[in-house]
Amino acid sequence: MRFKIDENLPAKLATRVCTLGHHAETVTSEGLAGIDDAALVAITLQEDRVLVTLDKGIANLRRFPSGSHAGIVLLRPGSVGRRAVAEFAMSRFSRILGMELRSRLTVVSTTQMRVR
Repeated sequence: MRFKIDENLPAKLATRVCTLGHHAETVTSEGLAGIDDAALVAITLQEDRVLVTLDKGIANLRRFPSGSHAGIVLLRPGSVGRRAVAEFAMSRFSRILGMELRSRLTVVSTTQMRVR
């Protein structure tokens, strides 16, 4: 599976995804930092990459309904701060990879993972 890691997540998450046998790029490394949400979703659809983000705006089902994107994984950690977010994402990513992510919104919180 192919992923794009949003700028609001640590770049080392892309490395973690790659060590798990998948391909990942970061928004920042591709010079897309600050890009409009709609443009970013369009790029990920064109590249057939699942977007991993903390941005609740991108997870708006009215704006980006299922099927209009390649897949969105919204991470909702219970704590803030780069280290806490990185630990949250890293600890859940193996399980996330076992889910059907294509064209769906997957919300990952501290207590559950749900697909919409």
